[in-house]
Amino acid sequence: MNSLSEANTKFMFDLFQQFRKSQKNNTFYSPISITTALGMVLLGAKDNTAQQINKVLHFDQVPENTTEKAATHHVDRSGNVHHQFQKLLTELNKSTDAYELKIANKLFGEKTFQFLQEYLDAIKKFYQTSVESVDFAKAPEESRKKINSWVESQTNEKIKNLFPDRSIGNDTTLVLVNAIYFKGQWQNKFNKENTKEENFWPNKDVQAKVLEIPYKGRDLSMIVLLPNEINGLQKLEEKLTAEKLLEWTSLQNMREAHVDLHLPRFKVEESYDLKDTLRNMGMVDLFNGDADLSGMTGSRGLTVSKVLHRAFVEVTEEGAEAAAATAVVTGFTSPLLTNEEFHCNHPFLFFIRQNKTNSILFFGRFSSP
Repeated sequence: MNSLSEANTKFMFDLFQQFRKSQKNNTFYSPISITTALGMVLLGAKDNTAQQINKVLHFDQVPENTTEKAATHHVDRSGNVHHQFQKLLTELNKSTDAYELKIANKLFGEKTFQFLQEYLDAIKKFYQTSVESVDFAKAPEESRKKINSWVESQTNEKIKNLFPDRSIGNDTTLVLVNAIYFKGQWQNKFNKENTKEENFWPNKDVQAKVLEIPYKGRDLSMIVLLPNEINGLQKLEEKLTAEKLLEWTSLQNMREAHVDLHLPRFKVEESYDLKDTLRNMGMVDLFNGDADLSGMTGSRGLTVSKVLHRAFVEVTEEGAEAAAATAVVTGFTSPLLTNEEFHCNHPFLFFIRQNKTNSILFFGRFSSP
């Protein structure tokens, strides 16, 4: 499963570089939510359309496992990717008393459109979902409300109105939605009595501390990358790569220590329309007349009109609650010393990771309370 998680981390960084071009202070999104939704599209994509998706998501770097051929009709190099998604979703959705984590996928298809049984079988097998018939042609608004209601129910009502008014028209044929929800308590909670107002300094050398804060059960952790300098976040972002992040946060480079940790309470909710972003990254055919999604329907003509993503996180003394939904319409850190101060009173990067699969579920930049 490591190869899928590495591809996800690389895509996460590519996306972050795109988001950095905007002037937003805070950033928060779920790379695994976006790649899962696009993985369902890839399952029905062929030729150039499939190649572009594979390249942008770095799936073309995932080695093919010759002993596990996906039972799909187009599979080139992506067969192993779908098998890995199957394993990952099974792992992430396992029941536990330690935290709440739920990933759910759903396809909403125009009821007059015929989807290939082979595609429906593959979607059920690899992504644990099905196509639900809706009447986009005659009742687009009712269909929009139905999809929004499903997303809301899957994210504990944290993601509301994913599709705004009139964002779905009567020419829509297929909507792919992925929702992810997480709520966890820290392994060691912060004492509420110690919570107090402190200065947060909004934005020389790129030195940073890396801290892992485990959630109850230790299956998941929040990892914080805090620049040593108050205004050091931009330098850290410029130097950071997916490879460096994986290296810095690997088990052999981290050790347990007692730290004097000050972490702000914060809540971030961000929305993205990813269509132009994905096109800029190289996923071009999917959104125009050249799209080949014949693996879904047996014929061409199906295109994707929107890719919407919204993510939410709240961090408190008890832990963090995070949710995200994606919809597709057709300089090395110095080691920590014991009791070293780790005061997050200036902009930092953070992510929530599933430790067994090394999968980054959420990634964010916090620079403005």
